[in-house]
Amino acid sequence: MSRLIHTLAALAVLGLVGGCSSAADIDEASVAGAASRPAGAAADSPFWVDPASPAAQQIQMWRREGRTQDAELLARIADEPVALWPAGEIDPTPTVKAATSAATAADRTAVFVAYNIPHRDCGQHSAGGAADADTYRSWIGQFAAALGQAKALVVLEPDAVAHIVDGCTPAEYAAERERLLTEAILRLKQQPHTKVYLDAGNPAWIREPWKLVDPLKRAGVAGADGFALNVSNFQTDAATKQYGLQLSGELGGKHFVIDSSRNGNGPLPGVWCNPPGRALGTPPTTDTGESVLDAYLWIKRPGESDGTCEGGPAAGRWWPEYALALARNAKAR
Repeated sequence: MSRLIHTLAALAVLGLVGGCSSAADIDEASVAGAASRPAGAAADSPFWVDPASPAAQQIQMWRREGRTQDAELLARIADEPVALWPAGEIDPTPTVKAATSAATAADRTAVFVAYNIPHRDCGQHSAGGAADADTYRSWIGQFAAALGQAKALVVLEPDAVAHIVDGCTPAEYAAERERLLTEAILRLKQQPHTKVYLDAGNPAWIREPWKLVDPLKRAGVAGADGFALNVSNFQTDAATKQYGLQLSGELGGKHFVIDSSRNGNGPLPGVWCNPPGRALGTPPTTDTGESVLDAYLWIKRPGESDGTCEGGPAAGRWWPEYALALARNAKAR
């Protein structure tokens, strides 16, 4: 399953948003405008909206070109809070500080994904990660320190535990990975207003939730606020919630969050990479109706490619026509 690296700096260049390659320092003033931007559908959400997202910039471009209707549809993405994925190749501090500064000014919670575990994604579309354990410890320490006193939510290492369970990650790396995840949770939780959710795959991947229980425990989930499900995938809210409730029960009532960014039409059987005909899902909210389901989030950034499949660009690149299709297919709200 592909995972993407995202930075605010990369978002500044439409069509050139890299999946895993580069990032640059950013000016906090460039994102501080979020404090005065009451994003339409997200006005009552506790989460921060990135005013420099590819969707927001695409809207401006299409309005200049006279594509007014398309621009209005794309607001279904631009007006919602989505997670930031600071690049693993560089110091995450500028990206994290800029976002948390803007979020604090807006009295919102910034949502992040920490995605830099060694041997990441088993050499697939988002292969890479930190060179070794010490490099990862340093990177996660920089990430945590940059969060400071801000309100933040961090989804920790998509795929990392599930790839241990399915055997994609070689067995000799499992113990180190679980140790690094435990340490990362402890470090991130030193920040007083940071919530951490350890990724636990999706219901179509590890179909028996009990298989995740011991690996999650060894990876330190007890010290986290909970676990995350369906990151970058398309499983329905109903299926994912049922799975999450089962896993929560196995973990003594642990809370969880669901990525609903692209699951409005559910999965397309046999296609996980840029499947056509998909739609935006439930907008980010903490109003879930379930005591242990803390939030629906847009963790995957809608409209950014899963990889070079189904006619898409490289992983992490902004794909405006795919974004428009997700918005067009979404239920009106």
